[in-house]
Order: sequence, then structure tokens, then C-alpha cells
Amino acid sequence: MAFGQRQLNGPRLPAARGSATHLAVLCHGYGADGNDLIGLAPNWQRFLPTVAFAAPNAPDRCPGAGYQWFPISRLDPQEVRRGVESAASTLEAFLDAELGRLALAPDRLMLVGFSQGTMLSLHVGLRRVAKPLAILGYSGMLATPDTLPALGPDTPPIMLVHGDADTMIPPQAMFAAAGVLGRAGALVQWHLSRGVPHSIDPDGLLLGGLFLSMAVKGSLGRRADQVCCPAG
Repeated sequence: MAFGQRQLNGPRLPAARGSATHLAVLCHGYGADGNDLIGLAPNWQRFLPTVAFAAPNAPDRCPGAGYQWFPISRLDPQEVRRGVESAASTLEAFLDAELGRLALAPDRLMLVGFSQGTMLSLHVGLRRVAKPLAILGYSGMLATPDTLPALGPDTPPIMLVHGDADTMIPPQAMFAAAGVLGRAGALVQWHLSRGVPHSIDPDGLLLGGLFLSMAVKGSLGRRADQVCCPAG
């Protein structure tokens, strides 16, 4: 069942300096909420002083606690595909509303995801009519590798970060996603966090902030002929 375009809400953090020039939307993982990711934003504000942050709660409550972008019982490719496709329009509507609220153009958007939020960020970000400036994904996977749209010159740069001790979504998912995206022409960076489970460590946090900062400054390209080397 598709979720439809239900209105999302969640914590926000305004730009640290002046009016916002860009917007970063942070999509949390299964069983969490917006508060779980908005805590990343203060760590990045020194790199991104003119960026506003929003971390919406996903549309549905989980059976236990927190929220979900879509129900998922296992990492079955068909289940994941149906999930991102059903949740996409709801996130799209939120992105458009937030950009409008801040009077920002669509290309001033950056998407950040964790786990299930990464699956959705990649799916939506690569399919928007006006592509985001960058996509940063932690501990996730590419949900629809066999239905990837044609990647044009406006394809955003992508950074993927994953822990090598992740038992929920194996790190091989990051390498698989980077391979598919890179062969399709996307500019992809990746970082494997040593000894890190299904979470974000300080190195991954720092690299993500620097990546977003470079995107805002226009220091990243939009396409590549091959997957980039590791980010660090």
C-alpha cells in the first residue's frame, strides 16, 4: 500500500549565520525519529554556517517504538523496492515544502540518510526533476539497482559511509551501491569505518560534514566515468 503524500514534521535547525543559502534534509532509519539525526547538524555547522537542517519523522509508527518510512521485515529486494517506491511521494512533498518555506531553489537541497533513510534518499534524490546538490548516505543500500534511472550531467555527487562491523546491513551493500552508481556515471566516494557497527562514528561524521561543505562550495563535480577512490 502506498503511503501517499502525508504531511511530515520533525525537528529543524536554522542556519547558524544569516538566511539559509542551502537546505540539508536528514532521513532517519527504521525505528528512530528526526531527533536521532538532527543531532548531527550542530557538528556540521562550523563547515556549513549558512545551511538550514530539517529531520522529518517518517510517516508511520513502528510496531515497537519510533517511526518507519516503510514496513520491512527483512532485506528482501522486492520488499525494499516496494517500500521506497511507496514512501517517495511523501518525502518529495516535504522537500518541496521546506524549500518553499526557505525560498530556496531545488538545486540548493542536500539529502542525508541513515539506513532506511539512505535507501530512500538515494531513490528520491536520483529521480527528482531538479536534482539535489549532494547525497550523503550512512549504513544503507541502493534499493533499486536494476531500475536505476538514466544518470545525466546533473547527477549529484554521492558519498557512502558504512561500518565494517555492521550486522544489520552488511558493508558489502555499500560496495555494491558504489559499483552500480559509479558504472552508471555518478561521482561516488565511499568510506569504510573500521570496527563500527550499525551507527556513525566520529570519522564518518567528519567526512560527511566535509563532503557537504565541498558540495556547497561547488568543489565537487557532478559526474565521473568510474567510482572514486575511498574518501579516507
